[in-house]
Amino acid sequence: MSLSAPLSSPLSSLIPLGWDAAWEAEFAPHAEQGLVPGRVVRVDRGQCDVMTADGLVRADTAFVTPHDPLRVICTGDWAAVETAGNPRYVKTYLPRRTAFVRSTSSQRSEGQILAANVDHAIIAVSLAVELDLGRIERFLALAWESGAQPLVVLTKADLVPDPVTLAHLVQDVETTAPGVDVLTVSSHTGEGTDVLAAVVAGGTSVLLGISGAGKSTLANALLGADVMEVQATRDVDGKGRHTTTTRNLLALPGGGVLIDTPGLRGVGLWDAEAGVGQVFSEIEEHAARCRFHDCAHVAEPGCAVLAAVESGELPERRLESYRKLLRENQRIVAKTDARLRSEIRRDWRLKSAVGRANHAAKRGQA
Repeated sequence: MSLSAPLSSPLSSLIPLGWDAAWEAEFAPHAEQGLVPGRVVRVDRGQCDVMTADGLVRADTAFVTPHDPLRVICTGDWAAVETAGNPRYVKTYLPRRTAFVRSTSSQRSEGQILAANVDHAIIAVSLAVELDLGRIERFLALAWESGAQPLVVLTKADLVPDPVTLAHLVQDVETTAPGVDVLTVSSHTGEGTDVLAAVVAGGTSVLLGISGAGKSTLANALLGADVMEVQATRDVDGKGRHTTTTRNLLALPGGGVLIDTPGLRGVGLWDAEAGVGQVFSEIEEHAARCRFHDCAHVAEPGCAVLAAVESGELPERRLESYRKLLRENQRIVAKTDARLRSEIRRDWRLKSAVGRANHAAKRGQA
């Protein structure tokens, strides 16, 4: 069945939640088994709420609780539900088109899936406090890696009344987020919310950010009602308590679906090398012109990246952040890949030897 093929009328009520002909074709084998499709709107304590064509269903997730934490049922999944009997069960879920994954804060370095089948990743950043460009880069790396299109939303724009100052802040973020739209909004005045509503109307969006970024207030503005509870932020650092404690999927009145998430204390990468490369695309463009294809951009001769830093074309902060995120991502991946661990150690020894030789040559000892 193609994307343009007509949907069966009994399931047409799922269209506002993102159901389409491709999902229906994917679900066909499960329909033959008498299972019912629905979108997961909330997960907690071994159960989940699933919106089906007949309404909201509370279902047990015992059949989809594998040891791999990346394969557990997640908000945004399209589930196959067995509705006969009590309790009802989610038997499986359809293959995900996209998945937003971060590493957990545990010592086991496991991945944690935050949302599935997302089209837009809205990164909420408060203008009430100093911008943390490094954190924005982290969120962007995870967003690009997920397969979703990132969008940076600078909230509480009414707290920056000077248009020149606001323009400089936007420019700083645009430099940090190449290829990503940056939008300023104020839930208090309504500035920018109509533009954001138009963007999110075209699919499923996940709302991301730390506590105090104004996510719940922004969600309420998009919903047109005070659905999400809002907590006051501290004047000292602009941080707030976790207003949202679970990930919730909400249909928007203007079209589209929004997944609101709790404030994230940690934004750890999880196998996000491609995402990091996308965030720092200008560095990778310079790297393509380096003399050596495996240039580490540290002290190698003919390094186009270092030349860009020296000329002022590339901010040194960007290069340092790029190195940091790549190292972190390598550590995470290496913990689950023995061969990669060996390759990293061999590569480190080789680059260390090259670095020592270069430094010795500069001192005239070679």
